[in-house]
This record gives sequence, C-alpha cells and structure tokens, in this order.
Amino acid sequence: MSDSSQNSQLTQIFKQNGALSEAIEGFSERAQQLEMALAIESAIKDNKQLVAEAGTGTGKTFAYLVPALLSGGKVIISTGTKNLQDQLFNRDLPNVRDALKVPVSVAMLKGRANYVCHYHLQAAGESGRFASREDAKYVQLIKNFAENSKTGDKSELTEVPENATIWLNVTSTRDNCLGQDCNFYKDCFVMEARKKALAADVVVVNHHLFFADVMLRDEGVTELLPSANTVIFDEAHQLPEVAGLFFGEDISTSQLIELARDSTIAHLSLAKDCVALGEAIPKLEKACKDFRLIFAYEGSRLPVQKALALKDFEDVFSEMKTKLGELTKVLETQAARDPMLEKCWQRGEELNLQLSRWLKAENTNLVRWVEVFTQSVQLHATPLSVADGFSKQLNAQPRAWIFTSATLAVKSDFSHYISQMGLDSAATGFWESPFDYDNQALLYAPQNMPDPNSSAYTAAVAAVSLPVIQASRGRAFVLCTSLKAMREVHALLKEEFSNNGMEYPLLLQGESTRTELLERFRAHGNAVLVGSQSFWEGVDVRGEALSVVIIDKLPFAPPDDPVLSARIDKMNAEGKNAFMEYQLPYSVITLKQGAGRLIRDETDRGVLMICDPRLLTKSYGKRIWQSLPPFKRTKELAEVEAFFNN
Repeated sequence: MSDSSQNSQLTQIFKQNGALSEAIEGFSERAQQLEMALAIESAIKDNKQLVAEAGTGTGKTFAYLVPALLSGGKVIISTGTKNLQDQLFNRDLPNVRDALKVPVSVAMLKGRANYVCHYHLQAAGESGRFASREDAKYVQLIKNFAENSKTGDKSELTEVPENATIWLNVTSTRDNCLGQDCNFYKDCFVMEARKKALAADVVVVNHHLFFADVMLRDEGVTELLPSANTVIFDEAHQLPEVAGLFFGEDISTSQLIELARDSTIAHLSLAKDCVALGEAIPKLEKACKDFRLIFAYEGSRLPVQKALALKDFEDVFSEMKTKLGELTKVLETQAARDPMLEKCWQRGEELNLQLSRWLKAENTNLVRWVEVFTQSVQLHATPLSVADGFSKQLNAQPRAWIFTSATLAVKSDFSHYISQMGLDSAATGFWESPFDYDNQALLYAPQNMPDPNSSAYTAAVAAVSLPVIQASRGRAFVLCTSLKAMREVHALLKEEFSNNGMEYPLLLQGESTRTELLERFRAHGNAVLVGSQSFWEGVDVRGEALSVVIIDKLPFAPPDDPVLSARIDKMNAEGKNAFMEYQLPYSVITLKQGAGRLIRDETDRGVLMICDPRLLTKSYGKRIWQSLPPFKRTKELAEVEAFFNN
C-alpha cells in the first residue's frame, strides 16, 4: 500500500462520518488527532522513535490505537497506571477494534502482585495468622473469588479494599513464587495471563511491569519484547522516574520481614521439628525493627552520608545482616525438604548479597540513599541518569518506540525529556488542545499569599480556597503537593464548612479506593475532594461535577531529595543551570498534569486556581503559565465569582 493511500485510509477513518464516528458515540473530528495518528503511523512503518505531546482533548488514545491496530505487527502498549490499563483494555481497545473491524487479539498483563496466588491463599488460610479481623473476614471472600474468577485479578474483587493488608499474604512476589515447583502451577493466574499475552497481537501492560520485567529479567514482558514490532508508552512523562526505580538497586527491610513471614509459614507447616528455624526467625524480625528505630521520622529521605553518620547505624545494620545470614544457614539445612523452604533459603542468600552491594557502593553512577516508612526502611541505589541504560533497550533491535503524553514539553520544547530518556534520535510532535480555553476556563492566582515555605502557608491556602468553593458551589478538587498539607487542608476546610454552614460532601484521599472516591465525587455532583499525588493525573471527571481545581503549591521536587541533590550537583559541576534545565521543567510537567484534570471536553467550564505566589512574583513564573493551556488569567476573586454567575 502506498503512503498516500495509507494516509487517505487514516483520513477517512478519523473523518466526522468515518469508521470511528459511526461506531463510537460522541466521537468528533479533530485535525490534531489525525495529524498525530499520521505521525505515529509513519514512525511505526519506519521503526522510528517519536516523542509526541498532545493536549487534553486531542484524543491521543485513538490517535495511537488506530495506526497500531492497522499495522499488522505485535504491539505492546504500556500505560501509567493500572486504572488506565483497565480503561484501555476494557473500553478503548474493544471500541476501536470493533470500529475498524480488524481481527486483532488483545490481552492485558499486570504485575504478579495483582493476581491471587492459590498457593499463598491456601497457606494464609491454614496458618490463620492475620493482621486484623478484617483480614480474616476478607480471606473467605478471596477464596470464593479465586474459585470463580477467570483472571484472578484483584481489581475485580471490589469488596476487598486494594490497600487491605491481606493482599500481601494471598499474592506472590518474584521472591516467593515457587514457579514450576508449585502444586498450583497449572491453575496459576499469573501464568495464564502470560500465556494469553504471548499469543495476543496487542498487549496492554503498565510502566512498572515493563521495567521490572525488562530490567530484572523476570518472565512476562521480557518474553514479549523480542516479538514486538511497536512499543507505545502512554503517560510517558512518568517513565524517567519509573525507569530510575528499576535501573537502580533497592532493598527494603520489608523484604526481610516477608522472608521471615514466609519462613514462619514454612516452619509451621513443613519443618516444625527444626527448633533452630523457630529461633532464627524472630531474631531477624527484631533486628529489622531495631534498624527501623534508629531513624526518627517516617517519610524522611536521607543521603547515605547522613544515614551512615547516625548513631548505631553501622552496628545495627551489621546485626541485621548477621541475623539474616544465620536464618539463611538454617534454611539451607532444611531446603531439601520442600520447594518453599528451598526458595526461602535462596532468597536469604540473594538478600544478603544485596545488603553487601548497597553498603560497598561499587557503582559510582548510583546515588545511595535511605527512605524511612512507618514500619520499614528502604535502601536505594538510584542512577543519576537512566538515559544510557534505556538507550540499550531502544537500540537492541529495530522496532518503533512511541512516547506520548499531555505533558512532555516546556513551551513546546522537548529537550528536557529527550535528554532524560536518551532519545537523541527521536522525532517530536506537539499538538495543542482543541478546547477553547479562553472561553471555557479561567486561571486564578490569588494575591498576597505568604511564602510557600512559611508555617502559615497551608492555612492561607484553605482560607483563599473557601470563597472559590462557595462560588463554585463545591464541585472542586483541592490538589496538594504533600500528604501532610493534604491532611491539614482537609481538617481546616472541614472546620470552615461547619462554621459557615457549607454542606458540600468533603472527601479525602485514602478514605477509600481512588475508584470509589471518584464514583462518590461524581454521584454527589457538589463534592469537594482533597487529594495528593493519586489525583494529579489519570483522573477523568467530565461535566459540572468538577468545576474547580485548586493547587496548593508549584510541584517542585522536594529539595531534600537525595537523588535530586546529586543530579543538581552533577549538572552544576558540568556548567549547566540545574534549576532551569531540570527543576523547572520537572515542576512544569507535573503542574500541567494537575491542571489537565479541569477541562475534559468541549462543554466543560472551570477555574484553575494556583495558590503559589511564585507564579506572580518570580521571573520564571511567566515561563510556567505560558506552558499551561491558554487560560484567560486573573488575580481577582470577583472575576472568579463572575465566571460562575455567567
């Protein structure tokens, strides 16, 4: 088929009376969408790299699905979140496939933690050791689900919250999966999902799974990749951070605790007569808890120098490593008795090696740092750059690589993203949103706000948000850059709602699953949802239910982030301007994501409120708002009130 006839085929498909508009309700012709589809079709045909930003409303999903489904080759589509994966697999892909009438088979593959594991479900039921009464109740629900489900995908079991602790006990990890030694291997949901993915023409994965599999050489994507002609990353702005997790080397005390937990189950069910095993397990658990206790605060991130300087760090680290070694030696004596005991022994050996590697730090491209959680400590070794590691994947064999998102550029400049990902030979495409922002939306920056780092700032955010929420009659997202600020803003708004007789339902991230909170938000029609990271992106609320998005601060990466500090030092040492070339682009791209929640279709109207005074007072403020869609702008509350009275 010639280029011109292919182009004419795509043009016909995207026309107002074409295949998509006839099959898909609400579809409308958009010039930007067709241009993007043609660029993607060309990249697929020539096995090229394409970095494409498409503003909200362009319809980028259809713009890549149509050429991908028509290409005739195997396609891997990687999305940012499991929610987007579900949406793509359950809605968008079937709709486009039916519209095009192409006989394409599709499959979805998630990380193994998303599938119920028959072996661990049985072991959890037999051990009877649960973290709470809820978990004991949930086990029965999960058993019934596992017996009747075709996929074993936990997202289908909505009665059990996705953050319930029981999921840790009834799913497998790379570490504790028994593989072919498992009695349930033939019924394994993970293996079944992988088989379907290998046989399918189009496979939907998510970024974490893609990089975990490719970098850790797990089965799954590593088996799929050699046969793929095209790899498409949607929500590609997330890739630098996700890739960094997997190009590095991390180990957490929770992995040691999980080993202790699995060793306990193995001890009680398979090796009760081994007294030494029963003695070694609690010693490792205590050593892990002691290691956590030398760090004062949860949520803190320490560069390795600060961690090593802490009183007792080296002694307690050494003790933890010793106790892990002692447990591993006992497990070795029992390994021949059962595959689970053998697997525990192998895990102990590997974890000990990882602890040694982290402490020795022989790889100078890795930044070592420590992250402290409520119950655990994570030891990170993160690469300063993922560009070199990722470019090896890009050039391994000829195939097309498509990177698309609504937020990859700063004022249509892609250099920040391209340098981060090592995409030096990529073509770029930039398509503005087709929405009429000048009439549909207003950007409000309140005046006289205190310094964002002052103790009074969060209270000021709540205070200036209140009249805007009153003007919009609820219908608001309040997006915060930290969980601490989120909780504080929620508490302040709750108090003010009560004092002022404002009866808008007030929802808080974490009260329930994100899906359930969004359903409640839409159903109320006048709710206010206070959220953090989870609601900055991948959330689609159309219509009047969401008419205001309030952002507390410009989302700069925290200055105490050890990896960011190391990257800044490196860039400055090379004579670059780290703020303008790295920190500011990061903030702009993140801000564009939050702002993108507001206007979701041609009839939406709304106000984007950015409370941060730096938007008005700093020289770079102009560069930030110029990177946003072309909102009409104001500093006056009266204009916001007038906007909602129109």
